[in-house]
Amino acid sequence: MSGSERSRSDQSRDEQSRSDQPRGEQSRSDLARATAVTVAALLQTVAGALGGSGALGEPVGDVARSYPNPLLPAGGAFMIWNLIYLAVLALAVWQLLPSQRGQTLHRRTGWWIAIAGVLNAVWVVLFSADQVTAAQIVIVLLLISLATAWHRAAAAPAPGRADRWLLWAPLTLYTGWVAVATVVGALTTVAAATGDGTGNAVAVIALGVTAIVLIAVVAKAKGVTMFAAAAVWALAWIAASADSPVAVFASLAAALIAVALLVRLLRAEDRAVVLG
Repeated sequence: MSGSERSRSDQSRDEQSRSDQPRGEQSRSDLARATAVTVAALLQTVAGALGGSGALGEPVGDVARSYPNPLLPAGGAFMIWNLIYLAVLALAVWQLLPSQRGQTLHRRTGWWIAIAGVLNAVWVVLFSADQVTAAQIVIVLLLISLATAWHRAAAAPAPGRADRWLLWAPLTLYTGWVAVATVVGALTTVAAATGDGTGNAVAVIALGVTAIVLIAVVAKAKGVTMFAAAAVWALAWIAASADSPVAVFASLAAALIAVALLVRLLRAEDRAVVLG
């Protein structure tokens, strides 16, 4: 067998190994998944805009501020949602392209990203309706969905530049922000259930546990740059609005996460992994 024939044979086997489904079913399932991601991206963007404006009930920010929470970030923190929504919309358009639909990375992550978009929209609706406990359950499920997509992306073939910018960056930025938001939401839920805030002592403990988990992720996981950036952003805005000692602990946590990321970026053998 000639070299070109062997090459064509190897390529054929690679394509066959991507899925056990017939080619027609692959195309239909890929299109369905890509469409679901796009619809979910649009849904969460619209829900976020309506929830922030109060069109779905009380504005999300007003609900959050109605319950005592030492970890509630200053208002500027929530501008990150605009970036997240735009980034996920860009991802949705990209993975909808015919050349992208059958890519392994999208097949491994697409449905989980779509689920995350729907859960985000549901969270906005519930929180705007002052259903704080139900909303907290949903945001935990949202975090699980994003973490699962991230884990599945890490097991896919090495990403190219477009993969890093259009899938890894939106996914990990989203996960980093939601990771901190889940902890903040937990304290809001306690306040809503008890009618009283948790106090600075509980907030500091929550920050300590959160910092340990986030630093461990940044020190070990793949593609953590935007995850770390989102976490540092959230913690910095918590520090900006909190009283001491919460502000001190939030600042320290943000600094330690930044250092953990910098250490990995400075190691040449680790740099490509950190970037995704």
